[in-house]
Order: sequence, then C-alpha cells, then structure tokens
Amino acid sequence: MKILKKIAIMLLVVFIGMQFFRPDKNTTEELDYVAAFELETNPPSTVKALLKTACYDCHSNNTVYPWYSNIAPVSYWMDDHIRHGKGELNFSEWANYSAKKKDHKLEELIEEVEEGEMPLKEYTWTHSEAHFTDEQRKLLMTWAKETRLKYQSALLQD
Repeated sequence: MKILKKIAIMLLVVFIGMQFFRPDKNTTEELDYVAAFELETNPPSTVKALLKTACYDCHSNNTVYPWYSNIAPVSYWMDDHIRHGKGELNFSEWANYSAKKKDHKLEELIEEVEEGEMPLKEYTWTHSEAHFTDEQRKLLMTWAKETRLKYQSALLQD
C-alpha cells in the first residue's frame, strides 16, 4: 500500500511539473497563411470550407487550439500530431513545393481521404464538423484530381 501511495504522489508531481513545460503553439500572425495555396489551386468555396474545417489545423502554420490543448500530456500529443501533419503536407508552404511535389501531395491527399485515413479519427472525435460525409469526400477528391491535372501537364511541358 505504501509503494502505491508513493507512486501516485510521484505521478502527480510529474503531471503538475509537465504543466510548466509546454510545446510551442503552431500559430502565425499572418492572416493569409494558406493564401498561396488557395490562389494557385483555386478550390471552390465548398472545398475551401472542408479544407479549413478538417485539414488546416494540422497541415498549415496556424492551428486553432481547443481549451484542453493547454493541459499536458494532451499538449504534447497534439504537438506531435501537428508536427507530423506539417511534415507530410503543409499548405502554408505550398509556394515552396515543386510542381512534382505538389502533384504528389495531391495524390497522397486523394489516397488518404479515399481510404478514410484523413481526417484522423482522433481529430473528428473532438471536431465533429470535420467528419466527412461520402458526398464531401467525393467532392474533395474530385477537386484534387482535377487540380493534379494542372501539375501533371506542367511536368509534361518541362
């Protein structure tokens, strides 16, 4: 019994200590942090809304954080998801991607959405508005496939 009490106290101290060491937030002062992407790919308003609701939090330089993101270990878990997401695709860095990379990123987007891997289940648990219906999934994939053609034709001309 004494050992369980000591372990519980030690875990509590660690938990409290974690609250003072938080990861940096993924925020930017830029209001147009995805402007280059949206200008170049020209998504219709319905697709733009889907991207904003379900993608930009983890795949851009600006995340809208819920209140519970200030509590460790959730803050560390979210930071890991965001860093991983931005490592795979960062809409804020779209202008820095080559045409080949843009085509590949859209191909991956299509695959992930088609397979139901994106948005992450963990994200949709707390962001129900980010859960895609079959119609929304199809709309996003159709737009991405059409947009890919632009990059594929640019690659053929090079």
